[in-house]
Amino acid sequence: MSNLAYLSLGSNLGDREKHLRDAIQRLEAVGSVRSVSSIYETEPVEFTDQRVFLNCAVALETSSTPTQLMHQLLEIERVMGRQRLQKKGPRTIDLDILLFGDEAVNTAGLTIPHPAMQNRRFVLEPLAEIAPDARHPVIKKTVKQLLEDLPPGQDVRKT
Repeated sequence: MSNLAYLSLGSNLGDREKHLRDAIQRLEAVGSVRSVSSIYETEPVEFTDQRVFLNCAVALETSSTPTQLMHQLLEIERVMGRQRLQKKGPRTIDLDILLFGDEAVNTAGLTIPHPAMQNRRFVLEPLAEIAPDARHPVIKKTVKQLLEDLPPGQDVRKT
């Protein structure tokens, strides 16, 4: 059985665009990449004293469970040189599960939908490009509605 997962990808170290493209290619070993948003340049959030990010969203069809997918994403990050030296700090690649079908998961190591996605323009803008009608299974709003509900701010520019 296959599931449709929506992922957020980000990078702000080294050749950011190359890291995103490399991660997307590596995702093909995990499932089938169904769509990829444009790439957006975004200001860092929370820890702001760092280089701007490039972000995109990916629709991935996978037969993995949410937990298996999370482990596969963490392995891709590890292989690509991600080091977790500082919370919200600079990173070669960041892979997050935003949505996984209509599932809601809340375990010690995994929360789906991503707990902050509805507050982050750098997540919602690319996701709305490829899945405007995808529905947040807890808040019960579409991605497009969540994006429209955001207050002004959070600079996000399509590259």
